[in-house]
Amino acid sequence: MSIEDTLAQVPLFSELNRRALGRLAKGTVKRQFASGDVIVKEGEQAVAFFYLLSGRVEVVKGAEGSSPKVFRTMGPGDFFGEMALLDGYLRSASVRALEDTECLQLWRWDFLYALRTNPHIASEMLPVLSRRLRETNVELAT
Repeated sequence: MSIEDTLAQVPLFSELNRRALGRLAKGTVKRQFASGDVIVKEGEQAVAFFYLLSGRVEVVKGAEGSSPKVFRTMGPGDFFGEMALLDGYLRSASVRALEDTECLQLWRWDFLYALRTNPHIASEMLPVLSRRLRETNVELAT
């Protein structure tokens, strides 16, 4: 399956046309992580989005502290780091591989270039981003 076809399966990008998907695919690379690897670290500069092709990861707040909290476990078809595409702020949580994991990684600067050249991408992504924010707010409240 091509990177464009895989990106089309990501809810965040599922409404994008082939041209926009092709542009995003140009900035996307496959990455391998071994079990136990930290994929992103809480407090680091956020510069990329990840889509899980295989393996499992956990999202942890306070991973290096005395009482870490696991927010969720993710597997193939899940994604994280979508906020990094838009704001580039510091990571709000760490993501650690629970087993050997393969991801697609999209760099923020490539995404922003695609957004500038295809402004409709933003309006097609907003509903998905809103749902993810609501889900996170519910998780934080529990």
